[in-house]
Amino acid sequence: MKNGTEWARVVRRSLGFLLISLSLMAGIFFAGCTGKKTAAAADGVVEFKYPEWVYYDLVYLAEDLGYFENAGVRPRYVGQIAAGQMIPALTTGDLDVANRHTPLVVAAVASGADIKIFAAGSKSTRQDPHMKYFVRADSNITSIRDFEGKTLGINSFGACSEYVTKKYCLDNGVDPGSIRMITAPDSEQEVPLLRGDTDVAIIHPLSSGRASANTQDFRLLFSDWDIDGGISGMCPYSVSGKFLAEHPEAVAELTAILSQAAQWNNTHREEARTLMAKRFGFKLEETEMFEFYEDQIIPALNIQYWLDRLEAEQKLVPGQVKPEQVYTNRLNPADKA
Repeated sequence: MKNGTEWARVVRRSLGFLLISLSLMAGIFFAGCTGKKTAAAADGVVEFKYPEWVYYDLVYLAEDLGYFENAGVRPRYVGQIAAGQMIPALTTGDLDVANRHTPLVVAAVASGADIKIFAAGSKSTRQDPHMKYFVRADSNITSIRDFEGKTLGINSFGACSEYVTKKYCLDNGVDPGSIRMITAPDSEQEVPLLRGDTDVAIIHPLSSGRASANTQDFRLLFSDWDIDGGISGMCPYSVSGKFLAEHPEAVAELTAILSQAAQWNNTHREEARTLMAKRFGFKLEETEMFEFYEDQIIPALNIQYWLDRLEAEQKLVPGQVKPEQVYTNRLNPADKA
């Protein structure tokens, strides 16, 4: 077990992230006209409003690699935003670009939001899954069949953690309605799990690496790859319709930059992990990574999976949302269609 001083440090850092997130959420609701304008830099570079959070993200990696230095587009960070608030912030114009899961985008589009997935982002692989399920080392939970009546820690509702888990429960004869889910950022999931407030913690990279490394306190149950072979694991980049209409060239250039960073990440794994660990103050051995779609072309099958899933969850009427409403590859230089 970690000593009291170390866990106190983790708790203080977690509370700090929470306070910043709450401040940003308040800003989203009360932002004036100035906050919603895209910054026009003096050098003519188009800036896109982007959040800061503890996540293994291509935008951060591209910045650390210097890919934005001579580009016509670059991120303008607006501070910490909770995972569950990113797509709402994208619809209000408080963000221009966000890296959040497909079902959240689909649900927003179904509600009339003008946003679009434009780059594929990360993919789930056996070596680098999208998310991992952890229990305490002394837990008697050994499989999904033991989830009945348990409490799960997730980073937000309406995305992979919720819906992939519910489907896995149904496939194994477990009533999803018996499961309680509570939210906290990935970087904070270990504390409530150790405290006993949750029975299972679902954690994404890079934060999942800390729990993976701490085998004294935690035990890995399985990953999303074990559940569905990665079909649900694509975590793409979305853009507001307004920003896309005003700056299509910037979005195309951003897509090319993301592709460049993705290719570097996949072929320079240790260097990539080192950059992300340094950025967030993680130990290298406690930093897990994503693999990314190298050309950032969005696979139609992964979008269709989530349309089918949300229809099965009765969040959508069949045919309510069409794939072309959700995503586009037309601004990707690699798209030959």
